[in-house]
Amino acid sequence: MFKKILIAEDFQDTNKGIVEALESRLQIETIQEELYCDKAYNRFKVAHEKGEPYELLITDLTFSENHVPRKLTSGKKLIDAVRAVDKNIKVIVNSMIDNPTEINPLFSEQEINGYVCKGRNSLNDLVNAIQEVYQNRTFVSPQLNLNTAGSVFEMDKYDLMILKNLADGFTKKEISEKLKKQNISPNSESTIDKKVSKLFDEFGAKNTHHLIAKLVKLGKI
Repeated sequence: MFKKILIAEDFQDTNKGIVEALESRLQIETIQEELYCDKAYNRFKVAHEKGEPYELLITDLTFSENHVPRKLTSGKKLIDAVRAVDKNIKVIVNSMIDNPTEINPLFSEQEINGYVCKGRNSLNDLVNAIQEVYQNRTFVSPQLNLNTAGSVFEMDKYDLMILKNLADGFTKKEISEKLKKQNISPNSESTIDKKVSKLFDEFGAKNTHHLIAKLVKLGKI
């Protein structure tokens, strides 16, 4: 079993619950928790330089903003920073996010080893994830289906053009008028509305601002 684990989670109660579960069920020698990505990275780097590296990083993806200046503002950035120092460290993401379009890139691009979706059984899932990852196997919370159509959805140039106009503050009616002036088809307001609605469904967005924020986060726009 892993001997040293580093946890990055900005809710102290969540941290304590994780530590207590791991200490009682897995008998891990060293578990260190940090509330900020920067502090987690500094602790990781010091341990690595001393020749006493952490073997597993467990991190959330989102960290609340506060008065503390930050360089590493997300779990993704923490993973990148840690992997730049030690490419062999195992990584488990422990997050509320359940959208395949956001989770799949974590495996394909950042090469995480496990993903636990926070919820009623997440502590049990996390224990199972650690055991699986220790055996060099990948773990994904059982309730998640990462093979849905939305996970492989690709936007075309038309989708991107509409989204960029929306991001610039244009209404669907204004976008329709712009497309007509540029002789770009389809250009009806109803077609644009259907396109945007499909993107909402594919990326699990609640509204236009939420959709754009998600796509920016994913690096799609």
